[in-house]
Amino acid sequence: MAEHTKAIRFGIMGCAKAATKVSRAIKMSPNSTLYAIASRSLEKAQQFATENGYSDQQVVIYGSYSELLDDPLVDAVYMPLPTSLHLEWAVLDAEKKKHLLLEKPTALDATQLDRILEACRSNGVQFMDGSMWYHHPRTAKMKELLSDSKLFGQVKSIYSSSSYVGGQGFLENNVRIKADLDSLGALGDAGWYCVGGILWAMNNNLPTTVTALPSVVRNSDGVLLSCTASLHWEKEEIVATFFCSFLAHETMDLTISGSNGTLHLEDFIIPYEETSASFKYTSGAKFVDMHIGWNVKPEEVQVDTGELPQEARMVQELSRLIQGIKYSGRLPDQKWAEVSRVTQLVIDTVIRSINYGFEPVYIY
Repeated sequence: MAEHTKAIRFGIMGCAKAATKVSRAIKMSPNSTLYAIASRSLEKAQQFATENGYSDQQVVIYGSYSELLDDPLVDAVYMPLPTSLHLEWAVLDAEKKKHLLLEKPTALDATQLDRILEACRSNGVQFMDGSMWYHHPRTAKMKELLSDSKLFGQVKSIYSSSSYVGGQGFLENNVRIKADLDSLGALGDAGWYCVGGILWAMNNNLPTTVTALPSVVRNSDGVLLSCTASLHWEKEEIVATFFCSFLAHETMDLTISGSNGTLHLEDFIIPYEETSASFKYTSGAKFVDMHIGWNVKPEEVQVDTGELPQEARMVQELSRLIQGIKYSGRLPDQKWAEVSRVTQLVIDTVIRSINYGFEPVYIY
């Protein structure tokens, strides 16, 4: 086998629920393999392996995170730890020269994330966060449409939402509502996707100002359970709004309105089906006489996923980048670090706006 085709060996650090999906994705990706699983105890790591059908002959089981990082055969680490632990373990990961797939939100704030990214840069480590929807072929198809000035025109407004009802058990016990573990709450979890979707539509150009709206709900620990905010691009006169919540029915909406057309989908984070996905767009729409109807209906574009779902495509892309570094002497691709950083900056600015009494805050 040629060197550049050797599978990248992944270790999983932490047995959170998200690790089940990503471990499957690692197995499905043609250029990666699941090599090791680590938890805070050997028993927890073994339980995760057993529940997901991995025998001791298939994976190495570690009862501490340090053991995983010390294994010279681990090429990359997937890290779904609570956000409060990201800074410590992501920096240690980079210092051990392990490439990093870091679950979102990437850090408690941009200052922490910058320390993680600097550790990755200085150690030649490829960084990527776990936002899987970027890697779906539908996403590339949507970008193609948005780039068509005749069909779509210029972006004028964007709306995004990500919400689900956590339930009583979730709201009492889940990591994402604990201030000492994941203090960003719904903003860091569901809101990360909303902000990412908006910035993706804006080619990752930061807004001028961010304004949180007063419709904020917190739990007794001060963690955000629901919030809404708007982003304003002053020069372009573009406004985006998003809603994220642990208290509202399941939504994953993204609507982008342009001067000539509109793009809309209701499942942009997790497609309704794993094997295919679609979006709708309307171009050149007008009301008919007497305003009793439209002259066109939305067109639906269907995109086949192929053999790999978006999670496996994410792992495949990360592994491809790592192979280039490991076997061809390439430098880490900074694209994904920048995508995470601009998202984190907007999240930080939403929090500042909330703390400043819902005033507009200039981003920096």
